[in-house]
Amino acid sequence: MKFLFSALASLALGLGLAAPGVAQPIKVGVIFPLSGGAGPQGQHLVKSIQSMAALINESGGVLGRQIVIEARDDESTPAVGVSRANELISAGVSVIIEGWNSPVTLAMQPVISRAGVLDITAISKADPILSGEGNPLAIRLNSSNSQDGAVIADYIANRLKARRVAFLTQNDAYGNGAQASIEAELKKLNHSYERVAEEKFPFTQADFRVALTNVRAANPDAVVAINASEGLGMPALIRQARQARIPGQLIAAVGTIAPSVISVAGDAANGLVGADIYFPDVEPFASNPVNKRYVAKVQDQHKLTPDKFMALGAASLQIWAMAANELKTLDREAIARRIRGGSFRGTLLGDVSFAANGQLANRHYVFGVQGQKMVVEKGN
Repeated sequence: MKFLFSALASLALGLGLAAPGVAQPIKVGVIFPLSGGAGPQGQHLVKSIQSMAALINESGGVLGRQIVIEARDDESTPAVGVSRANELISAGVSVIIEGWNSPVTLAMQPVISRAGVLDITAISKADPILSGEGNPLAIRLNSSNSQDGAVIADYIANRLKARRVAFLTQNDAYGNGAQASIEAELKKLNHSYERVAEEKFPFTQADFRVALTNVRAANPDAVVAINASEGLGMPALIRQARQARIPGQLIAAVGTIAPSVISVAGDAANGLVGADIYFPDVEPFASNPVNKRYVAKVQDQHKLTPDKFMALGAASLQIWAMAANELKTLDREAIARRIRGGSFRGTLLGDVSFAANGQLANRHYVFGVQGQKMVVEKGN
């Protein structure tokens, strides 16, 4: 009889059914590019979220149940992202953490919202993500184009005092929005400048030699590169810009430079300037005990040191779990209301707060690349 019960319990678990006294795990959906130009970063994001899931499970899980990660590859394509979202909805996930490419996020949002599943955007930056048109309960952890634009504009106007500015811009909702935000902030600062060159390109592009020839001929004081293809496009752009001896300071849009980009770009990355919101070994993160446990878990499980993208993915899961445990529910609307306009203590990012529209408040740090390492210059 004992053997029969064990066999039936094993069969029930194998079929996804709950055996008597056994709580079913909670499924968490994750959608990022796991192939193509952004594939390496997407794979690291999934590993980071898995490490956070392990930490949460070690502490009792969510509502006393373990969580399991169901990951899907959106292939950086809106139609594929929608298909993967529908797969996860059918699988019965309680929340979906998504978003590397803004066009993919914007395509998935209404689908996930209509299905009544909570949708948390970890990375995608386009401002319409929070407009409420696709998802009235939108939540985003990464900084917005508007927030980022203010940081880059301040650097151009007050640090460089650049008058001749060139843009190399990814031609989609993210890239165009990022450039528009930088220029809008320059105008707010009453900074007199001339846009001497503007080169647009698709996300998949890896050859920028013609565009860089045009930029070089414009003789800019500053060149702003806006390229979210961290695995392919951005490293290629950096290398080709150095080979072309582009004049002026090369400035990367916020969040487009990670250690993996610098590793691929090599020595060409030295002298590059950028800004970001998380560094694992820079204060206030270095001494944060929650961040230290998270970093140690990722290093132990995956032999990786987390970058900003990985940290935002993990924090998305952590904050959702904190809200669910506090409210003692998985209800989408209740959790969304708790996060939007709410504050959380003791996350891997420290004590955090969200605006009423679901945007996480972030602090930016300007950095330069020296010896193929990010060296933080100042907080903003």
